[in-house]
Amino acid sequence: MTSVDHASPSALNLQFSLAEMPVPLVIAEHRIIKECNGEFAAQFGYSPDELANTSFHLLYPNFNDFVRTGEMWKSNFAGGVTYYDERIMRRADNSEFWCKVRGRSMSEGDPFARAIYCFEPLNRPLRASAEVLTDRQKQIIALVAQGKTNQSIAKELGLSKRTIEAHRARTMKAIGVKNSAELIAWFSNHGTSNV
Repeated sequence: MTSVDHASPSALNLQFSLAEMPVPLVIAEHRIIKECNGEFAAQFGYSPDELANTSFHLLYPNFNDFVRTGEMWKSNFAGGVTYYDERIMRRADNSEFWCKVRGRSMSEGDPFARAIYCFEPLNRPLRASAEVLTDRQKQIIALVAQGKTNQSIAKELGLSKRTIEAHRARTMKAIGVKNSAELIAWFSNHGTSNV
């Protein structure tokens, strides 16, 4: 019987550069892109060099989305904790797409001091909604679709549970759905162009 020496991954001392990673990754400092791999840049229609030292706001459909997302992440993105959301982002050609964003801060005191993010594209249709919803309502729909409760959404956004309930009720009335399951189904089938 022969024995096979199975070295543990730590014994192999594997190290990979960001460029070698097969998923769209970016390292940022204070929401400025410091380094990204080719997969990340290509997903947005840029080269890695074009995105270096650029603010993330370039990749958002509008500046308000950039600010609102920053506020939400700052209150939920403590050092060492992986946090995620789903949102619409913008490519170089101004086309928009849904993606899931996961991030981890490398700083205990300031979640944006240095962080790494993975942007996974989602196969979710984009369609401008015929209904007029506020940016806040669109943001809440996206969080509901992630399976989050009113209480957890309120905590993430720094709002009261009652305020979230009111936004959900107005949103459901505006798009003609009767319960959370229908709201999630509507979101999955239609999405909105500025969530």
